Amino acid sequence: MREYETTFIVQPEISDEGSQAILAKLDGILETGGATRLMCEDHGKRKLAYEVRKFHKGHYYTLQFLDEGQVVPEIERVLRLEESVLRFLTILENEDVEDVEARKASASEAEDEQTKRATERAQREAEEAAARREAEEAERLAAATAAAEAAAVAESAAAAAPAEAEVAEGEAPAAEAAPEVPDAPVAEKEETPS
Repeated sequence: MREYETTFIVQPEISDEGSQAILAKLDGILETGGATRLMCEDHGKRKLAYEVRKFHKGHYYTLQFLDEGQVVPEIERVLRLEESVLRFLTILENEDVEDVEARKASASEAEDEQTKRATERAQREAEEAAARREAEEAERLAAATAAAEAAAVAESAAAAAPAEAEVAEGEAPAAEAAPEVPDAPVAEKEETPS
């Protein structure tokens, strides 16, 4: 029995349900072909080394299975036809697996550990998201408070403006009371007879 490892990259915006549908399809092919599925490792979204079909990130998966080699072409055919799969690669991990049951047990343990890590990661991400939301709410509250204070300052400045205008009007009559300078007499032109 040989051990194979197929790594494939799915478009990053594909939902979890879409990814699970692809994995279920691959599991069905393995079951139909008589292969033994060891585990499927979800590596998460990662940056691609280069742009692939205008994508800079991809969701990485690694499927490990035992088979004599007959199921590999069918798996690769399905991955090639799947539009949401950006790239895939199948390698022969081990030419001859002698103790199949021991390999299944170690893969089962590894998959349990992976599930535990994924649960912890999801919990940590949820806590970080909650902290971000709280920080954003605090920023919005601070901005609203600052805006209210600015509005109060503007309102008090507007209330003070008419009082200053009244003081300015009170000074204006005093300026009008200043002594007027008499106009210089204008000499009339005498007409000379011609």
